[in-house]
Amino acid sequence: MAGDYVLENSEAPSGFERFIKIFIVIAALCLGAELIWLLGISPFRPFSKIDITGFDGIDRKEILAVAGISASSSYFTTDAIKIENALMGISSIESARVFKFFPNRLRIVLEERKPVAFALASVNGKTVPVVFDSQGVIFEVGGKALPGLYPVISGLIIEDPAPGMRLPETFIPFLKQLEKIEMSAPELLSAISEFRIYRKLFDGFDLILYPAHKRIKVRMSEISEDALRYVLLMLDVLSDSLGIDTIDFRSGIASYIPKEAYPE
Repeated sequence: MAGDYVLENSEAPSGFERFIKIFIVIAALCLGAELIWLLGISPFRPFSKIDITGFDGIDRKEILAVAGISASSSYFTTDAIKIENALMGISSIESARVFKFFPNRLRIVLEERKPVAFALASVNGKTVPVVFDSQGVIFEVGGKALPGLYPVISGLIIEDPAPGMRLPETFIPFLKQLEKIEMSAPELLSAISEFRIYRKLFDGFDLILYPAHKRIKVRMSEISEDALRYVLLMLDVLSDSLGIDTIDFRSGIASYIPKEAYPE
């Protein structure tokens, strides 16, 4: 009786059940194919999109060439750290970040060096501008640096300048102050035609400022926005005074040096 009962109640799968089973099998096959494409094929295909941001003066082809990225580069064949290090070798680039997006996109974010000042140096018998940033890194030699665009610094000894060279560490605080003033009060720097480095006998240096429209020079041990404002105010007060060659602000209190007593 038990055998008859089981036989009598066994039913063939319905059409709906067969449809569900077929659908599950097809879905599993599709999902497997998709995973194979995403994990096994697509990451080895060339990048579909490469975004590069943060650069103006560098050609895109040059960036890709330095980074070692070709038409066949893909997600799994690209080393982001290696690319960053390679791009940092370009003297005009301050920082480089590389982001890979699975499965086939690449983004390169660059930050170019910002010029803070320039000096003049001799290259192959010609006097050319040498541009550097607030870290003292020279990244342009013989470019388009012109008076009025960036402060000019004289008195620096730069032998055989080349992109990537660094100025001595002792000048970095001064350059960083220049950058701060350029960002907060650029009109103050436009009132100064030249900053001259005057090396001390044993160590360090003083600054000699040449105002753009005044005959009186200014001697300082360091600069800041407040100090520069005070200097320019004093120059306006004393500009009509006769016999003053230099105003000395090194002690924090203005004193003047007559023309006949100035050591230069």
